[in-house]
Amino acid sequence: MNETLKVLESRRSCRNFKSDGIAEETLEAIIKAGTYAPTGMGKQSPLIIAVTNKEVRDKIAEENRKIGGWPEGFDPFYGAPVILIVLANKEIGTYQYDGSLVMGNLLNAAESLGVAGIWIHRAKEEFESEFGKELLEQLGISGDYEGIGHCALGYAAEPAKAPAVRKENYVYYIK
Repeated sequence: MNETLKVLESRRSCRNFKSDGIAEETLEAIIKAGTYAPTGMGKQSPLIIAVTNKEVRDKIAEENRKIGGWPEGFDPFYGAPVILIVLANKEIGTYQYDGSLVMGNLLNAAESLGVAGIWIHRAKEEFESEFGKELLEQLGISGDYEGIGHCALGYAAEPAKAPAVRKENYVYYIK
């Protein structure tokens, strides 16, 4: 089996990260893979916000925790030291699909480089809030963007679990 297919079959969501950072070269390779995701009509509606600053990362985690309704002290990013936030321009009809493909590329690229990841939701709500709008303003991002997801990245603190058995009738063939 080729390496790409092995990565696609072996990638699992990580819910327990080490605090170790990711080498800049490795992180840049993951981000670059995200920028090469297919987008509707090649319009490239998504953008990626790479958060490696712990203080900012923790503020985003706290906002996400509040939206999710978890108790104080819970980290919805499971200790991941890096958060890649994908947003997409709502003026482009395929923005949600485009952003989702970016998320997939980020997660699969990370896995291929030995970096664990997990897709964390509630980015939509975060960037509809004053908190998110202020963050975009601080970055100089204008436009009508919707949060698609957070790609929480780091090194796994424990081995990945075995994959779930694939469900019956997952695929139907028309020949």
